Amino acid sequence: MPYSKDPHRIQDLDALQYQVTQTCGTEPPFRNAFWDNHREGIYVDIVSGEPLFCSQDKFDSGSGWPSFMRPLEAEHIIEKRDKSHSMIRTEVRSKHADSHLGHVFEDGPKETGLRYCINSAALRFIPKEALEKEGYGKYISLFDD
Repeated sequence: MPYSKDPHRIQDLDALQYQVTQTCGTEPPFRNAFWDNHREGIYVDIVSGEPLFCSQDKFDSGSGWPSFMRPLEAEHIIEKRDKSHSMIRTEVRSKHADSHLGHVFEDGPKETGLRYCINSAALRFIPKEALEKEGYGKYISLFDD
């Protein structure tokens, strides 16, 4: 499946999704779609559909944003130095759509030491039971019991 920045999808974004993905905005903590989502599935870029994170790598960081210990497809993630807001952080962007996703910090679980702190507004959740129908069937095996 080819992934790219789709102008039609950008036109369909709501104001918050546009602000987050296109102008490096941040949604409010604890008042977003996925910070407490516990369903099995994957998270894809809302603009391009490129697979980014898996529910199996999601954890409660207490931050109020969805947090993951690793990307699902590392090649779909770009990390950039971010010196905004008088801080030095590592910004996380999607490779193909260049969507701002959030930031990665080195205070995550022991397995990786990383916490990808991601805005829900940058993501679309594909539940496990819809993976095949939505074109992400190759990820079904991640959820085999």
